[in-house]
Amino acid sequence: MYTADSFRYEAMPYRRTGHSGLSLPALSLGLWHNFGPDRPVETQRQILRRAFDLGITHFDLANNYGPPPGAAESALGDALRADFGPYRDELVISTKAGYLMWPGPYGEWGSRKYLLSSLDQSLTRTGLDHVDIFYSHRYDPETPLEETMGALHSAVQQGKALYVGVSNYSPEQTREAARILRELGTPLLIHQPRYSMLDRRPEEGLLDTLDELQVGSIAYSPLEQGLLTGRYLDGVPEGSRAASDSPFLKADQVTEDLVRQLRALDDIAGSRGQSLAQMALAWVLRGGRVTSALVGASSARQLEDSVAAIRNLDFDAEELARIDAAIKLQGAH
Repeated sequence: MYTADSFRYEAMPYRRTGHSGLSLPALSLGLWHNFGPDRPVETQRQILRRAFDLGITHFDLANNYGPPPGAAESALGDALRADFGPYRDELVISTKAGYLMWPGPYGEWGSRKYLLSSLDQSLTRTGLDHVDIFYSHRYDPETPLEETMGALHSAVQQGKALYVGVSNYSPEQTREAARILRELGTPLLIHQPRYSMLDRRPEEGLLDTLDELQVGSIAYSPLEQGLLTGRYLDGVPEGSRAASDSPFLKADQVTEDLVRQLRALDDIAGSRGQSLAQMALAWVLRGGRVTSALVGASSARQLEDSVAAIRNLDFDAEELARIDAAIKLQGAH
């Protein structure tokens, strides 16, 4: 029987999420990959246990995480029953709906029918009666935003979610979503954008919008699909994501220019006493504008390496300038 580390809250910093009473750990565990039937169940459980022991109280899901879709939610449900039953109220569990989940016109996007049906399926897979955060995973240009936000509001009213969020929304879409939710009486808690040293798009208005709206943020892909882990300092290694048939990172994206940038960043990280991955996570969390950064893990040891980033989250102006110079911002998008 798993017993959580009694010192689990000693080191991890927790940050208030926007204008709410909910605090999230600086690092949250994303179950996007590594939680499907192709990975050993014991490894999955070791990652989840170690995460909680290190103070990571937030497990982030979506209906289509796996692979195959749904597998990550089922895996977490098994772990909740086996290990985390006594700790459910110490955990924040989030899920999303928006991308393709089942065939036909009601299996993706942002209709009320899809979102609420998907949430019911997610609750069945996880064995929960509610999730803590339910997201609209992407903006639907074909569905009135009032309908999509109304579905999120209904999820809260029905007791199936405590808070709601959006992901992959533009600043303008976020502003309108927040307005609709505010009028309904269910405030927008959080936005989940893609954000890393190599992808600065949230700095083009989104972070300012979230500050103005007092909405929290949680960055996904802060390690840019593994590019910022140090694995690619000598090109594309065997067994890496870029060397596979992954649609998310192709070998031809790892150019000589990018490798030079990664090596320069690695030198800066070394001068800070960090790995490249640790510095990349710290950079996303710098200054407190981002509430939490999502990390994935294929092993407990990899997770421990990521969590070590919290030991140094501060940057001086010279370090930030060196990072900007290293990645040549004009070519970073």
